[in-house]
Amino acid sequence: MADGFDAIRICRPDSIPLAPERLASWLAAGHHGSMAWMEERAAERADPRVLWPDIRSVVMLGVNYGPQDDPLATLPLADRATISVYARGRDYHDVIKGRLKQLAGFLASRAGADVKVFVDTAPVSEKALAEAAGLGWQGKHTVLISRDFGNWLFLGAIFTTAELPVDEPGIDHCGSCRRCLDACPTAAFPAPYVLDARRCISYLTIEHKGHIPRDLRPLMGNRIFGCDDCLAVCPWNKFAQAGREARLQARAALAAPRLADLAALDDAAFRALFSGSPVKRAGRDRFVRNVLIAIGNSGRRDLAAPALALLNDPSPLVRAMAVWAVRRLDPDGAASAMPDALAAEADPDVRQEWTA
Repeated sequence: MADGFDAIRICRPDSIPLAPERLASWLAAGHHGSMAWMEERAAERADPRVLWPDIRSVVMLGVNYGPQDDPLATLPLADRATISVYARGRDYHDVIKGRLKQLAGFLASRAGADVKVFVDTAPVSEKALAEAAGLGWQGKHTVLISRDFGNWLFLGAIFTTAELPVDEPGIDHCGSCRRCLDACPTAAFPAPYVLDARRCISYLTIEHKGHIPRDLRPLMGNRIFGCDDCLAVCPWNKFAQAGREARLQARAALAAPRLADLAALDDAAFRALFSGSPVKRAGRDRFVRNVLIAIGNSGRRDLAAPALALLNDPSPLVRAMAVWAVRRLDPDGAASAMPDALAAEADPDVRQEWTA
C-alpha cells in the first residue's frame, strides 16, 4: 500500500462514460442548489480528458477516517451540537494533498511522466472514478462504499500521462437495502442513487449561504455542520476500521460541544476554535446560523438566552435565526422584544422572521 494511504487503485480516464449524461440530468433537475460551480465546469467534471487532454491514467487513493465512536451518539443530546465525523479533526485537504504530491513526485520520477493531484477542490468526479478503479461502489446515498472501510474514505486523485495497468471496477453490493435512504432526516433522496442537495443537511449547513428554508429547519435537529446519518446506518460499516491518522482524529472540543458556547463565538473566537478545521470554511455567520437552528430545535427554554443575546448581532443571517430560535423556545420573551427589534430592523428577511 502507498505510504499514508489505505487503498489505491487505477483506472483509465475514459472509464466513466455515463458521467456526462448523469451529471447533466442532475443539474437539469436543479439538484445542485446554489452550487453554480457544479454547472459552470460540468464538462470537465464529467470527463477527465476535458480537464487535462494529455491524461492517460487515473490513480485513485483512499484514506480511512473511520470514527472511534458512534457518529450519531450526540443526536439525542439537546444542549449539544453534532458535527460530521469528517470535520471533527484536521482538514483532510491539508493532510492528504501533501501525501499525494509526494507520491505523484515519485511516480513522475520513476515513469518520466507528468502528474496532477486533486483533493476535492477541482472539477473531478472522485466517487465515480473511485468506483471505476475498484475502490468500492457508489451506494444509493451516492457516497462511495468500500468492502474494507465501509463509508469512511477520503479520496484523492493523481492524473498522469503514464500508461499504468488498470484495476477491475467496483461492483454494486447494495442489493435491496435502503437503510441510507430511510435514515435521511430531510428526505433528500428523490430516488436511489440520486441526491437532491437542496434538502441535504450537509449542503444546507456547509454550502448554502442564505437562509435555510423554514420547513427544513426542524428536521435538522442539532446537526450544525454536515450530517452522517446515511453513512452511519450502512450495513457495510461492519467491516469499517477506526482511522489511524492522528491528525484526522476527533478533537475533544468538537466531539459534543455545548450549543450555548458555540452561539457566543464572535469571528475571532470562531477562527481560533476552528483553526485548521474544515468548519472554518463556513465562516462564523453561517456557522452560528446553524447553531441557532439547533438551539431552536432543542426544546430547552434555558437556551433561549443565548439566542436572545444575538437579536442585535451585526449579521442579518444570524439575527434572523436568533428570532426563529427565540420564538420557538420563549414566545413570551419574543413578544416583548418584538416591538423594539422591529423598529430598529431594516433587513426584510429578519423582519419576516418576526412576523411569520
